[in-house]
Amino acid sequence: MATYRVWHSKVIGRVREGSSLLQICSENGEVLSSKKPLKVILDSNFFFIPSQFAIDIFEELGRTLNRNFEPILLSPTLTELQLISKSKSQKLQKQATIALKLAMRCRRMDVEKDPKESYDDLIFRVASKKKWCVATNDRILRRRLRKENVPVIYLRQESHLIVEGNI
Repeated sequence: MATYRVWHSKVIGRVREGSSLLQICSENGEVLSSKKPLKVILDSNFFFIPSQFAIDIFEELGRTLNRNFEPILLSPTLTELQLISKSKSQKLQKQATIALKLAMRCRRMDVEKDPKESYDDLIFRVASKKKWCVATNDRILRRRLRKENVPVIYLRQESHLIVEGNI
């Protein structure tokens, strides 16, 4: 079923939705515009925002980016969250359990982690190679990514998300 885009009471084209591609088509079916969802790699610390600051990260990402996005969870990040959930601290266990539930809403990407490589190094390597956006609150990782011209999303003033770089 096609939906129509209207501009000042004039139909300018149809919106056709594919599996992961939004296409705006003219009346004769010619594609006018195509936008794939923006891929955003989420760092483990980003999943703790809802339990610490009562912010829905997925809703806020959508509002901040103002476009479709696909949250990406790297397999070692999932492992890191599972390790944190087994912490001795009850508070950290509870927050990590919430983080794991949120992580299940992301598309999982299997990536090999070198034993000498930190979790941040892994995110840096994947994001630099693919030039995907990264959502993190880690200041050092943010600086490294910005030097490589990788867009970064982070929490500002414990209330809203900010995007650094061009998307």
